[in-house]
Amino acid sequence: MSSLTPAEIQARIDRARHIQSTFSPEKVVSAVTRLFDLVPADEPDEFTFPAFAKPTRDRIFGGQVIAQALVAAARTVDPGKSAHSLHAYFLRGGDEAKPLHFRVHRDFDGRSFANRRVVVRQDGKVIFNLTASFHAPEPGAAHQVPMPDLLPPDQCVEFTENLAADPNVSDAQLDRMARLRPFEMRSFRPPSTEKASAHYQWYRLAAPIGDDPLLHRAFLAYASDMGLLSSSLLPHGFTWSTPGLFSTSLDHAMWFHDDIRVDEWFAYVMDSDWTGGARGINRGLVYRQDGTLIASVMQEGLLRLVPPAA
Repeated sequence: MSSLTPAEIQARIDRARHIQSTFSPEKVVSAVTRLFDLVPADEPDEFTFPAFAKPTRDRIFGGQVIAQALVAAARTVDPGKSAHSLHAYFLRGGDEAKPLHFRVHRDFDGRSFANRRVVVRQDGKVIFNLTASFHAPEPGAAHQVPMPDLLPPDQCVEFTENLAADPNVSDAQLDRMARLRPFEMRSFRPPSTEKASAHYQWYRLAAPIGDDPLLHRAFLAYASDMGLLSSSLLPHGFTWSTPGLFSTSLDHAMWFHDDIRVDEWFAYVMDSDWTGGARGINRGLVYRQDGTLIASVMQEGLLRLVPPAA
């Protein structure tokens, strides 16, 4: 599909919104919340998560396993300490049709800090590992970079509008992806002609999830892998749907500066410093709507473009 007329785009938007309207926001958010209900395994500090009854992806979404590993680590830490950083590597693509096994290693427990390593396996093979550090709150000097001047959420483009306008997204893909997602998403992207790498997205959970700070951080970790890799695609005019492009996260690092409510609007401001050698660096800053900096994120992604066959 080379291009879409305005009428075709509007028809696709209308269809996507109709599909969304058939799903309960509370049920969709509840389904993602259940991703974090890890089951204790037979051995101490080990957890499992069952295979999906109806897989919807070829590969497990990276944000899912980041958030699940963070929750597994937190379950072994004194509740007086909160996660302040995580560093992770994606080693193999995960399969939704197979169960996940999480092994937590208690590397350090101190008065102020605790450190955990989490190794995630499928079929006995390591697919992902994460190191997380936890810190007991204490006073100290404070500063932050100010939030840039952003358009408010209601002036940004809805996720379904971006999908519907993308000629590389088939009708079948649109129907599948238009199903109400756990997050409401509104984005600002510069025109491809500008070759810019900076963009931002507003997120808000489609339904409230209560007051558990760990659950809110888990959802933030989940969202931190949404859209970030596209930062290194923007200067080249690529998107995730560009024919012949294979892109995937290689590693992910995140620093939590404060608590957040993910069922209220927050901004994810993203940029890319470099691409080369089939890899790209992506960085993001997460702000509350009041301008408070909540988290910092870095990620390297794999970007392979296979030219069409002659």
